[in-house]
Amino acid sequence: MENQLAKSTEERTFQYQDSLPSLPVPLLEESLKKYLEAVKPFANEEEYKKTEEIVQTFQNGIGEKLHQKLLERAKGKRNWLEEWWLNVAYLDVRLPSQLNVNFAGPAAHVEHYWPPKEGTQLERGSISLWHNLNYWQLLRKEKLPVHKVGNTPLDMNQFRMLFSTCKVPGITRDSIKNYFRTESEGHSPSHVAILCRGRVFVFDAMHEGSLITPPEILRHLTYIHKKCNSEPEGPGIAALTSEERTRWAKAREYLISLDPENLNLLEKIQSSLLVFSLEDSSPRVTPEDYSQATAMTLIGNPTVRWGDKSYNLISFSNGVFGCNCDHAPFDAMVMVNISNYVDEKVFENEGRWKGSEKVRNIPHPEELVFTVDKRVLNDVSEAKAQYLKQASDLQVAAYAFTSFGKKQTKKEKLHPDTFVQLALQLAYYRLHGRPGCCYETAMTRYFYHGRTETTRSCTVEAVRWCQSMEDPSSSLLERQQKMLQAFAKHNKMMKDCSSGKGFDRHLLGLLLIAKEEGLPVPELFTDPLFFKSGGGGNFVLSTSLVGYMRILGVVVPMVHHGYGFFYHIRDDRFLVACSAWKSHPETDAEKLVQQIFCAFHDMMQLMNTAHL
Repeated sequence: MENQLAKSTEERTFQYQDSLPSLPVPLLEESLKKYLEAVKPFANEEEYKKTEEIVQTFQNGIGEKLHQKLLERAKGKRNWLEEWWLNVAYLDVRLPSQLNVNFAGPAAHVEHYWPPKEGTQLERGSISLWHNLNYWQLLRKEKLPVHKVGNTPLDMNQFRMLFSTCKVPGITRDSIKNYFRTESEGHSPSHVAILCRGRVFVFDAMHEGSLITPPEILRHLTYIHKKCNSEPEGPGIAALTSEERTRWAKAREYLISLDPENLNLLEKIQSSLLVFSLEDSSPRVTPEDYSQATAMTLIGNPTVRWGDKSYNLISFSNGVFGCNCDHAPFDAMVMVNISNYVDEKVFENEGRWKGSEKVRNIPHPEELVFTVDKRVLNDVSEAKAQYLKQASDLQVAAYAFTSFGKKQTKKEKLHPDTFVQLALQLAYYRLHGRPGCCYETAMTRYFYHGRTETTRSCTVEAVRWCQSMEDPSSSLLERQQKMLQAFAKHNKMMKDCSSGKGFDRHLLGLLLIAKEEGLPVPELFTDPLFFKSGGGGNFVLSTSLVGYMRILGVVVPMVHHGYGFFYHIRDDRFLVACSAWKSHPETDAEKLVQQIFCAFHDMMQLMNTAHL
């Protein structure tokens, strides 16, 4: 009886899912007012007047009708956006997702017990993989603590998508297969897929009811590594996952038609807990410069990662680790959470395995050998060529700013996230001579299956402050006041977005209702200012705070003439990762990062000078 009592008081990972509030639909008038404010920095007076009229007409006419239909939809769904967002943002997209949608990042172990060192890949890999498997067990047993803000629980649904999840390509729309089950829900797959030199292997993470140990994992990895390095390379079927989606869907259909066994092999990869990638290359990385490692997690060898897998754990030959994840099933915070867990465990155990070295008699890993022909091999080489061409066009700059961090910004009563966002606005303004429309991720996990909302960081207040910083006649006090106004504005927007009062997803909902009803696209969405201000996924700056831990990540820019900008914040430093396309003549990730670091100093100086 006592035991049962103890069990029932323990919080379970998914226990609050049923009691979370539904995603609200904001007020139409409020959303349109916010939208008008957001386009202002990109318009002259005439353009703004025209957009104001378009918004007015929309509000009094078709907008109100669409809004009512959206409210109807929301009555029948706990999250009116969920299915739409998944389709529009991810599953309908035809671009190759491995480079254009996936997010990636290096692990932080290099900063403590695991600096780069050749010959450590397999031993460290066995420890890292083991910690990852322990996290999987915590999830299976629902022992992962529920995320909360204060006492309010947040939605944990995305954590169900971390393991045994894979996207499957379709001719016009992809789908997501999720094989994960908690212990109370029944059987869940327990095998891991290993990709090495174009070949695929699997082994079970469980043996006789318990997790296999690092020495046992090491034996598996050594077996695979030896086999792959003494025999010819495999066909590299994984490269197909980096192809344009419809082409990959057709190549997959053909592969299955060749031999029904190929489907079983594909399903083994899809249902595997995760893919462990054995890379041959060794990136350079120091705690101050993560550029190479960050880039290589995003654009490494396409034959040793399964681009559609929710989690590819990447190991480089010099014992540096990272991950590459499909973005469709979850947002980066899930990956940040497990990466941080593994990093803490590596740190606690000084990078070593401190248990028994005993290795049980476990069968060797099984190789998944696909039946292929000339056409399949041709598809693979075309996929590789396409991927490597695009990958070679990506520039990534990832550096640590170590003069100060969160501690100092807090001391000045400046929100650290807003501090970075405004520094980015100033940096872009200085580099390009104009305001940059910006997407910052806000989370909506207070609500059932909530994911994200857009905070548009380029505000009228931010632009006024940037202009004052470049105007020699404006006083320090004036600059400081304008900066603090920009801070206040950003903080309020962030709060609104997280509490379901953002406007971007609301407008998207109205547009999708019009499309579903077969109505003409309202003028609001064809107005040049809609695109110029970032609407329709047109943001020049695509940004996200990756959190306050040691974890860093990166995604490619949203548009060809834009930047991807991701950062994490620590007490004593800011780590930033910036991506840009080399083929665009105006963008330069290295220069933007330099400008941001200058902006950090200038902003802090404003606070210090203005004290005098």
